[in-house]
Amino acid sequence: MPDAAAKLGPGRMVLVVGPSGAGKDTLMAALKDRLRSRSDVHFARRAITRQADVDAEDHDTLDRAGFEHLVATKEVALAWEAHGLGYVIPKTCDEIIRSGGTVIANGSRRVLKQAEQKYENAVVLLITAPVEILADRLAARGRETRDEIRKRLERADLEPENVTSLIRIENTGTVEDAVEKMMTALDL
Repeated sequence: MPDAAAKLGPGRMVLVVGPSGAGKDTLMAALKDRLRSRSDVHFARRAITRQADVDAEDHDTLDRAGFEHLVATKEVALAWEAHGLGYVIPKTCDEIIRSGGTVIANGSRRVLKQAEQKYENAVVLLITAPVEILADRLAARGRETRDEIRKRLERADLEPENVTSLIRIENTGTVEDAVEKMMTALDL
């Protein structure tokens, strides 16, 4: 493991994670809107090996060969695979961190250790809610049956383990309340 001096900084990488139904995308959009005038804060646009979907996160599309090439040539800030898909946070984010800025990215538990090893200031922002609330939110989407939702939540890892810089935001109130908590926790 590289020593702290070898890690990329002085800015920070903030990875937003949490279970389906926690409200990550909603809160990130509201936070981005609130911080739109801040030139020191950048919201990363991920590339994913799937076609864009109006009901899902807005992202760049990447084919499997493109994903594998970027990873092999280390032309990514962070990359991981989950649910049969490849995910990339663009390399341009490293320049923002190198210049002292903050990058906020939709992340995954699968990339937390990689980020911790790479960045001097890697922060995990866990957006969560009680299981009952998650189930109600997922049911309201109408994409899964109650049984499918129950199974999904049973196998979900709702709390990341062994994360050094974890900030937990319970998203049970208004969007504005949660954004205020995020801004306070991140000192923005």
